Amino acid sequence: MRWDVIGLVTGWTLRIFAMPLAVVGAYSIYADGWEFAVKTYAVALLLAFAISQWLIAKAHGHDVQNRVRDREAFAAVALGWPPVVFLGAIPFWLGGMFHGPFEFLAGDSTFTQMCVGALHSWFESMSGFTTTGASIIDPSTSPICGGDFDGDCVGSQRKSLILWRSLSQWIGGMGVIMLGLLIFSKALGGGMALARAELTGPTVSNLGTTLEGTARKLWAIYIGLTILEGLLLYQFTNMGSFDSLNYALTTMPSGGFATSDMGIMGFNDTLIESIIMVFMVLTCINFSLLYFGFSGRFGELAKDEELRTYLLILLVAWLAMAFNLTRSGNYEFLESMRYSLFQSISISSTGYSSADFSTWPVFSQVVLLLLMIVGASAGSTGGGLKVLRIRVAFELAKREVMKIIQPRKVVAIRFNQQVVDENRIWIILGMVSSWMVLVTLSILTISFLEPSLTMTDVLSVSISLLGNTGPALGSFGPVGAAATWADLSLPSMFVSTILMWLGRLELLTVLVLLHPRTWAGGN
Repeated sequence: MRWDVIGLVTGWTLRIFAMPLAVVGAYSIYADGWEFAVKTYAVALLLAFAISQWLIAKAHGHDVQNRVRDREAFAAVALGWPPVVFLGAIPFWLGGMFHGPFEFLAGDSTFTQMCVGALHSWFESMSGFTTTGASIIDPSTSPICGGDFDGDCVGSQRKSLILWRSLSQWIGGMGVIMLGLLIFSKALGGGMALARAELTGPTVSNLGTTLEGTARKLWAIYIGLTILEGLLLYQFTNMGSFDSLNYALTTMPSGGFATSDMGIMGFNDTLIESIIMVFMVLTCINFSLLYFGFSGRFGELAKDEELRTYLLILLVAWLAMAFNLTRSGNYEFLESMRYSLFQSISISSTGYSSADFSTWPVFSQVVLLLLMIVGASAGSTGGGLKVLRIRVAFELAKREVMKIIQPRKVVAIRFNQQVVDENRIWIILGMVSSWMVLVTLSILTISFLEPSLTMTDVLSVSISLLGNTGPALGSFGPVGAAATWADLSLPSMFVSTILMWLGRLELLTVLVLLHPRTWAGGN
């Protein structure tokens, strides 16, 4: 393993990370005053600049670009997350969102609470950058709303911290599309195929003459849609400018962090839900297809099998849950249609809640659980296993059945009217198998650490963490005393951060990291 490569990539990542942090710090001066801004953001900024400069300077002079291998690129992408999450957690800890050193020095927190606050800050930061959206801001964890506080705990936090929390998701969502592309284009000669495979699956469509050109186009789409959603929410709904900005920042990365405890439910506004639903669907579509759509190449969208499959899944899930909710008497027919549509889209995207789905009938909750597993399209910011992989795995199973029935018949697996290469088929099958193994291990781990949880809790928590979807079922539903994840034990919280990290990495990256030769020396 060539650590100078990993250091260079991590250094540039931290340097880029420092820019949005500086913007939030500047906003904090305006919103909270100099004293709070300096004590909350200065440490993270100084560390980001210092560490990035040291890592870049250390790699300077090494012929990194010409001798980097695929395994260094994968390791660099994976290992670049923890330092970003660590630095991103510092403002939460120092700013008083959770118990920190300033509360300890003032006598408002004990030393133990301060240490636990560091873990809480790490959890919130990891949930943000991985776009999971699982929050632990709660009267039991935050000194801002501790004691007998019965108001809006999230809404009582400093606005600059809420903005940084939302921006962490926006950075994380952009990273899953962009970071790998930029690393591959700058550092790898043979890595383009890997980058393309993640973007569009078996059918590769290059959006530019170079990989950098593709990256720029995806950046433009991501930023443009974020601005458009924010403007629509601000202009046509009763959302204020701050809420509109934050919900735009957390919708496009499929994040789900809210500006209040009730989130979308607190607005109870059909127009707000409709605007957000449109953008949630867009986040679950392959960004290459979005580019084709904006370019007027609608034929590319119409013939894409993954998009058709994803929309069909949404349609079936929506109608099935709406019928079930109406039959059970939970809501009237129109309300059932409204809430089931929003939740069927949201569960594989942001994880926003427009209704308390933890009280829904078992059938509807099972449908939501399946949607969490399936997830969104490859090359999107949505979570889950991805429709493409499940579709190819299903086609492979059909082919094996046909071989048993007609042993001499040659059956090729096709996707978007093209034959899928056998090597790619087995890579996808390996990803699906790896995801199933990780889910199984997660279920066993969470159930061991949390013996009081029900089977529904354990299943949905594990799938939510690895799928980076955020909400869970059972006692971890969207509202009520257990709305946050603050009831988890400290060991479970730490394990959860690891699961979120693993879930945010592409499964191929996880496999590369686990292979012993990745860390072996030599060429």
